[in-house]
Amino acid sequence: MKVSGFTFIRNAILLDYPIVAAIQSILPLCDEVVVAVGNSDDDTLGLIQNIDPKVKIIQTTWDDSLRQNGRVLAVETDKALAAINPAADWAIYIQGDEVMHEADHPNIFNAMTQYQHDNEVDGLLFDYLHFYGSYDYIGVSNNWYKKEIRIIKPGRGIFSFRDAQGFRKAPDQKLKVALANAKVYHYGWVKDPTAMQRKQESFHKLWHDDAWLEKNVKVATAFDYEDHIHELARFEGKHPIWISDRIAARNWTFQMDITKRNRTLKNRVKNWLKLIGIDTNYANYRLIR
Repeated sequence: MKVSGFTFIRNAILLDYPIVAAIQSILPLCDEVVVAVGNSDDDTLGLIQNIDPKVKIIQTTWDDSLRQNGRVLAVETDKALAAINPAADWAIYIQGDEVMHEADHPNIFNAMTQYQHDNEVDGLLFDYLHFYGSYDYIGVSNNWYKKEIRIIKPGRGIFSFRDAQGFRKAPDQKLKVALANAKVYHYGWVKDPTAMQRKQESFHKLWHDDAWLEKNVKVATAFDYEDHIHELARFEGKHPIWISDRIAARNWTFQMDITKRNRTLKNRVKNWLKLIGIDTNYANYRLIR
């Protein structure tokens, strides 16, 4: 069984992405990991070059004119996917702020083995833990997506969909997936507040024009996490080993009273519907196994 990994990154140092941990977390499962390194204002290229001999780099130039719905993220994802070994049976996708847990590697490998020759299965579905504010809290409101595809079978016309959160075969054709029985640890909302503010200012440029940014993105030197809280819970598990150095080096504090609930009317309705067995959250996949 041949397995390739793929991802993309730009300005990893400036925007404090845990891309090294992300790549390291899938390397043991992969024969290669293709990284599309975009034109950066820091030494992201040097950072990626020093990770591992199995890392294959392609240098890309982002189209900064694509400022609608994060489309450029999907374009860069597809560049990395196109560069993997054409003989690969599976392709593991990881974003620059996502990390897989070493304890889940056996389940991931077993799922790839089990469904390698199941022609109905296009990909594998992962559960998500979204960390917010610090490594001690996770988001539990309906604002966070609960599952997403992170392993696909290449060579089936599969492409990155919308803002690269998931994949499809056609704009109206969702992938048929099986459970990976594993989690993705998402650290996109865990950064020093100064770095988080830089990320917000940069990230929104991928979705909106300058007029929207001026109206909606607060001018500040540090990100105010408390302004964006919906509903949190304490994380009681263990983080992946790949992220341990970042956790040890954190230099900010974040405390939150998790008994507080800042639920919107929409979320309250969704929670009520869940109690009676109706899940209204968006699902970009068809779970068949």
